Amino acid sequence: MKAVGGNVTLSDGGKLLLERLQSQSETPLWVLAWGGTNVLAQVLYKIHQNYSSEDAAAMRSKLRVYAISDQDDTGPWIRRNYPDIFYISSTHGWNQYGMATWIAISGETYYNKDEGVPNSTTVTHEWLRDNIQIGPYGSVAYPDFKFIMEGDTPTFLYLIQNGLGDSENPGYGSWGGRYTKVDPSTAVDYNHYSDAADRVVGCNNKTFSSNYATIWRWRDAYQNDFAARMQWTLPANSSMANHHPVVSVNGSKELAAFKVTAAAGSTINLDTAGTYDPDGDKLSYNWFQYEEPGSDDWNVAGQVPALNLTTVQNGQQVQVKIPASEDSCNGKGDNPSGCWLLHLVLEVKDNGIHPLTTYRRVLIQTTNQTIST
Repeated sequence: MKAVGGNVTLSDGGKLLLERLQSQSETPLWVLAWGGTNVLAQVLYKIHQNYSSEDAAAMRSKLRVYAISDQDDTGPWIRRNYPDIFYISSTHGWNQYGMATWIAISGETYYNKDEGVPNSTTVTHEWLRDNIQIGPYGSVAYPDFKFIMEGDTPTFLYLIQNGLGDSENPGYGSWGGRYTKVDPSTAVDYNHYSDAADRVVGCNNKTFSSNYATIWRWRDAYQNDFAARMQWTLPANSSMANHHPVVSVNGSKELAAFKVTAAAGSTINLDTAGTYDPDGDKLSYNWFQYEEPGSDDWNVAGQVPALNLTTVQNGQQVQVKIPASEDSCNGKGDNPSGCWLLHLVLEVKDNGIHPLTTYRRVLIQTTNQTIST
């Protein structure tokens, strides 16, 4: 907070941030904080000083913050004074970074959290030397890590457009983790999102429920993605370059979620016709229900209505049986009618040298009403 106050001059970074917030663009402005947030705090202080409450609130409404924990005293100050700001950050005691979700990017051994559960082979010095510290770029720009590898990267992975996450909905889950509101009440517009848990089967075939699982469950995919992108920096190895599958669901190739309304007890059919790989690689298809985004309960076992999936043609088509009304519309869903919004995820992976994955999320809003087809 020594960098925040009426007599403090904005840094060049602060001036740029203020300039972007003053623009007429309605596009959200993401601030990814890999250290302290005093630059953001000083800009918010200046806005509070120099603008009307209405204009200041409008500028704050553009902000989206994802901070790698609180690394100085300005993060709590921001959330306390401006609770309306969309703000993702693990909440834990000061300097207790091992409690934070982001350590799951690679830190299970260093922090002794969920050790032996995720695949740790792709977060070692040896793997980095073979796959990342290569060529004129990787050999210079990517040094050996001292603590853990890529500790700040979940903020960036959260914004990767791969069909899995929705940046406006932290509770949906993505390579950057999954977060839910600390205070879900509507009495106060409090937009702090913090740790949520996923239930995931680890390498030891045991099920783990933890906030760390919301990131390490995707590790094979995001590390292969990292390695494949490094190959793009090596023109001499163009034959080894791999590119992401293009996924189509019922004719739609957008990366945004595919939305369906389905009556309780009905069956819907989803088809991936039109899906292809730019390199001509063989594709594999995996459909699964992502239960955790459907509930705010940390342990969703038996809480979220289960979809019945029947795959056809090695997963290229799937029949989805919607649970009966006593389960789909039991009054516990988020919809005003008490019906559940259920999350179905399709993973399409190629068989390139570094296999790449593209996703498509299907949002199924259940209803008691008969839906015409």
